[in-house]
Order: sequence, then structure tokens, then C-alpha cells
Amino acid sequence: MAIEVRIPTILRTYTDGAKSVEGTGGSLSELIDDLEGNHPGIKGRLVEDKDGSVDLRRFVNVYVNDEDVRFIGGLEAPLSDGDQVVVLPAVAGG
Repeated sequence: MAIEVRIPTILRTYTDGAKSVEGTGGSLSELIDDLEGNHPGIKGRLVEDKDGSVDLRRFVNVYVNDEDVRFIGGLEAPLSDGDQVVVLPAVAGG
């Protein structure tokens, strides 16, 4: 299944400058593992291991078809062929 993943500028060094890449997986976690296989290093920028529990990094927002994954299952959010995943770094400041 092909899933489009939109990559923010700050992470494009992992995708050779590509704004968008394709990946596969039935869940966000599987998709991130697939991305890591094709774009080594990107997984470490998206997730972190906290005391044996893997979760999205605090300052990374991920949306599946415009839905924040934190409200639809987090890393276990289901994905389907044709979905669009958008990775956005959190912005702070005033």
C-alpha cells in the first residue's frame, strides 16, 4: 500500500531533499519503520524511547488525512492505501 508522507524542510536531509516520499504500513509505527529502511536516521527524529516505551517526540506533530494522530491512536493509528501523512515540527515563539 502506498502512503504519501509530507516531509518538513528540517527533515529533508534524510530524504535527499524530497518534500514528499512514499511508504507502506498498516499503522503509523509500521510506516515509520518503513521510512527508516529507506531514509536511515529519520525514525530517531520522529520517535523516542522513554523507559522502554516508544512514543512520538514531544515537538513533532503528525497528521493522517488532517487528523492529529494523538487523537486517533498515536503510533498505532491505522493507515490505508492512499492516505496522506504530514509531519510538522512544533513551532514555538512569540
